[in-house]
Amino acid sequence: MQKPGLPGKKLPFTRSREAGIATESLVRMEPLREGESLPLVIRPATDGVDLAEWAQANREEIESLLLKHGGILFRGFGMRDSADLNRFVSAASSGPLEYGERSSPRTHVANRVYTSTEHPADQEIFLHNEQSYNLNFPLKIIFMCVTAAEEGGATPIADVRKVYEKIDPEVRRRFEEKGYMYVRNFGDGFGLSWQEAFQTDDPAEVEAYCERNRIQVEWKGDGRLRTRQVRRMVAKHPRSGDTAWFNHATFFHRSTLDPSVRAAFESAFHREEDFPNNTLYGDGTPIEPEVMDRLREIYRECTVSFPWQQGDLLMLDNMLTAHARDPFKGPRKILTAMADPFKWDDVAS
Repeated sequence: MQKPGLPGKKLPFTRSREAGIATESLVRMEPLREGESLPLVIRPATDGVDLAEWAQANREEIESLLLKHGGILFRGFGMRDSADLNRFVSAASSGPLEYGERSSPRTHVANRVYTSTEHPADQEIFLHNEQSYNLNFPLKIIFMCVTAAEEGGATPIADVRKVYEKIDPEVRRRFEEKGYMYVRNFGDGFGLSWQEAFQTDDPAEVEAYCERNRIQVEWKGDGRLRTRQVRRMVAKHPRSGDTAWFNHATFFHRSTLDPSVRAAFESAFHREEDFPNNTLYGDGTPIEPEVMDRLREIYRECTVSFPWQQGDLLMLDNMLTAHARDPFKGPRKILTAMADPFKWDDVAS
């Protein structure tokens, strides 16, 4: 008879009325740092715990913990590759989603598992909630570390409930009334092409998608495209009822760009509306520089960061927690998957 905890063997787990006791015997939970709620860290309490099986048996508990903390770091479970990530996502959610209406370069690894954003290693990726500009977005995003960078490369996170609370009420009111406008330009030599972003070579398919998703289309000639979409800034989480600062207004604003990149764009384009990405108030008026400065400051005040360890798996509630990426040196491989689709139209203001 196989003894529990024998090295090299995975422990099965079946939920029962004693699940709470069984859970405590298989995993232990603790904050990453004393006094901080985000993220909660879950580690195996014995050898051979199969994370996907444990997640399948404790899916409701994971959901409850995720709503409370905003993010869970699973550490020490020996996660290795995309197959491990796919098993976990399938066990702990509705299963992985396709990456649609793309805004960043990624490589599809297998079974709707992708590499994290393939942005130049020497540049920061600012905090954002994945695909909040889409009418359909994932409630969950999961990252897994295959190879940790030699230096840097963390995935900082921030509780956007706290971000919302810190914003001046008058600024919040203005954004809640107007929303924000996200302007994209394709085919000017920077950023993704519209073919990559919309995963088609057919302009008619792009127009049909944009019509369904309330995106204004403007063909500029020579295969170049400009789109505009007005989206909300604030949302109530459908499961917790928490109010969250859920948007890409700061992330895509031209002033958030790395200074060297912004200088290159300013040299290449004479008008702000021609930048690859930019945001405005929903009525098309510019967002005040001091407002953007303060928003970036608040995000950073709410940021929690930790170095990746090989095999780490970070699960975030995408509506409650924003994520970013630090610059790095050396090889780095972080896989990602998205899950549990939800519609903006079903989100309460």
